[in-house]
Amino acid sequence: MQERLHDPYVRVRGAREHNLAGVDVDIPRDALVAFTGVSGSGKSSLAFGTIYAEAQRRYFESVAPYARRLIHQVGAPAVGEITGLPPAVSLEQRRSSPNARSSVGTVTTLSNSLRMLFSRAGRYPEGAERLDSDSFSPNTAAGACPSCHGLGRVHDTSEELLVPEPELSIRQGAIAAWPGAWQGKNLRDVLDTLGYDVDRPWRELDPKDREWILFTEEQPVVTVHPVRDADRIQRPYQGTYMSARRYVLRTFSDSKSPTLRTKAERFLTSAPCPVCGGARLRPEALAVTFAGRTIAELAGLPLTTLSGLLAEAGAAGTETARVLTADLVARIVTVTELGLGYLSLDRATPTLSNGELQRLRLATQLRSGLFGVVYVLDEPSAGLHPADTEALLVVLDRLKAAGNSVFVVEHHLDVIRHADWLVDVGPHAGVHGGRVLHSGPPDGLAEVEASATRRFLFDRAPAPGREVREPAGWLRTGPVTRHNLRAVDAAFPVGVLTAVTGVSGSGKSTLVGALTEEVAGVERLVTVDQRPIGRTPRSNLATYTGLFDVVRKLFTETEEARARGYKAGRFSFNVTGGRCETCQGEGFVSVELLFLPSTYAPCPDCHGARYNPETLEVRLRGLTIAEVLDMTVEAAAAFFDDTPAAARSLRALLDVGLGYLRLGQPATELSGGEAQRIKLASELQRPHRSPTLYVLDEPTTGLHPADVEVLMRQLHGLVDAGHSVVVVEHDMDVVATADWVVDLGPGGGDEGGRIVAAGPPDRVARAADSRTAPYLARSTGLAWRP
Repeated sequence: MQERLHDPYVRVRGAREHNLAGVDVDIPRDALVAFTGVSGSGKSSLAFGTIYAEAQRRYFESVAPYARRLIHQVGAPAVGEITGLPPAVSLEQRRSSPNARSSVGTVTTLSNSLRMLFSRAGRYPEGAERLDSDSFSPNTAAGACPSCHGLGRVHDTSEELLVPEPELSIRQGAIAAWPGAWQGKNLRDVLDTLGYDVDRPWRELDPKDREWILFTEEQPVVTVHPVRDADRIQRPYQGTYMSARRYVLRTFSDSKSPTLRTKAERFLTSAPCPVCGGARLRPEALAVTFAGRTIAELAGLPLTTLSGLLAEAGAAGTETARVLTADLVARIVTVTELGLGYLSLDRATPTLSNGELQRLRLATQLRSGLFGVVYVLDEPSAGLHPADTEALLVVLDRLKAAGNSVFVVEHHLDVIRHADWLVDVGPHAGVHGGRVLHSGPPDGLAEVEASATRRFLFDRAPAPGREVREPAGWLRTGPVTRHNLRAVDAAFPVGVLTAVTGVSGSGKSTLVGALTEEVAGVERLVTVDQRPIGRTPRSNLATYTGLFDVVRKLFTETEEARARGYKAGRFSFNVTGGRCETCQGEGFVSVELLFLPSTYAPCPDCHGARYNPETLEVRLRGLTIAEVLDMTVEAAAAFFDDTPAAARSLRALLDVGLGYLRLGQPATELSGGEAQRIKLASELQRPHRSPTLYVLDEPTTGLHPADVEVLMRQLHGLVDAGHSVVVVEHDMDVVATADWVVDLGPGGGDEGGRIVAAGPPDRVARAADSRTAPYLARSTGLAWRP
């Protein structure tokens, strides 16, 4: 028993989460361990779905049952046994819902320390009362500007925005900001009842009436007598009027629907708050200064600049100021070490990439002083320039040296080589993966021929020479002045593959964002990002690509369906008719277990099939609709080989390496890389007549090098077919295969924002000012000379 207590390994037995095939593996503690494998192989299922999930479950068991109800709990993982498992901290790349009040300062808690500095050591006006730290926060009633409620901006609207086509009457839809369907009809009927002319062109109405209809704060209630339809009885009802301005502002501020909020935003103007000037705080707080600046001014500085200013001011100030600034500077250093010194404390988190957000959380953990825990990180190198990856390795080593275990799911070869231990999962994805091929020091993988990682780790050679394509023309943007770009003019070649490079925060995404359909020479623009293809389990691979429409049509054409009069809607699990009503077409039901976390169980009626028995009696070549949705893309490609519409979609998915996914796999189970490739496949299956510009922001993030090869083959195929491709990229092996490179920098934030080099890869690899050049030279086989 004593020997078991001091076992230096986390021992996993019988892991069956997702596609894991009863995995047994021993992983050392107090080490940097990399989990590798192709996308969909099962590495995240092992690291997060099994090891971290079990550590969380054990922690929750120690929490009082009443308190457990207040915490979002993950279910128990499908695993036989795990021994030697310490407490775990997860740093994933998922983000919570966007929140305009969440910022770099709140995520890192640096804002708390800065507020304390102003409260205790700030310079107050003569006779002013000392404020507590809450009074310096725009997120508290004590500190928020009363005009903009601490948001820094005020929203309003105008007649031109609310009524874009004044030649229309209200009945014809002149007030574009009004909701559709019954709600819009109700507002129109209320206006009609109030005596306003809803059939006269808007521009002919009395200006006073137009003003009242759009902007009144009154909400009169009247009895509405709807126009009687021939086939429906419509009774009078009490209708309340709401002006168009009031409706838009209320929808924008209160609606939980992103779609409704986005629609409302179209009718709003946004401007800095006239009271606080965008500083978000009350005048009393803005009257206090430190080092001659307000807290809003300091929060707007890049962290590197802020650190230097605080260090200088603290050394010359009181003992209180010296202690507080020393703590702030030490905490800022951990953020700047991770290559994020270009960020400011007031930068809103919705504007950050997933990789930036994860590194901010990592910086916070570095200062926490925890030891003896397992940190489980999801691709910490994602979105990092090779120069910043070197700093990341130093940080990971510090976490380990503090007495922790660091488990990283990773694709970056430099991070993998740096690891003490390697767990390689595969050999392929989905049903063809889920096995541990190697668990041991990285060098041992050289002997494992089945591993897809082995070739890239040990058989590295510079990219083979490839003839650089000649541009067929140029797309010119600018001058672009946004974020850290200052009047930047850029030229992107047409008919080639362009890579946009530079350190994190240098301005790459901002520059590429200037490529719109308004740019001369852009006939058609397609932007392919890594955002989810859907946020609920009802959205899946088949529905997103349009394949499900084809499949349902095939089922309606069967003899059985025609005999029963079934239409296509019968074979949808999203509407009543064909779906199982017990689970509403979900396939599972939530089981409430009082003080234990809710768990999900297969529906007792359809057993996970999602459809009712009558629908499942219809078969297409022997398979029910549920069985077709359970097929992998690979199997479905053979099954629908003689159906051109289905075969085209499936071939496109196979071409981007997604043959292992199931047709009905929920969107919530897909990684960002898988979502991006599904979008690309949807685009590839469409016949293209006009030349298209494809813009991809870091398409290789989250992809194994083997998957990167598959993706790049498709992107080069698009160029060969006469299209143009622009990728924002950090993978130098990908950049080396481009025809043209636009390198931004030289640094991030204020130190970046300009084009330091542009040209074919071999030319950029020799650029003197470029921080990308030495790494690109290594991938192109050039000897770099500064």
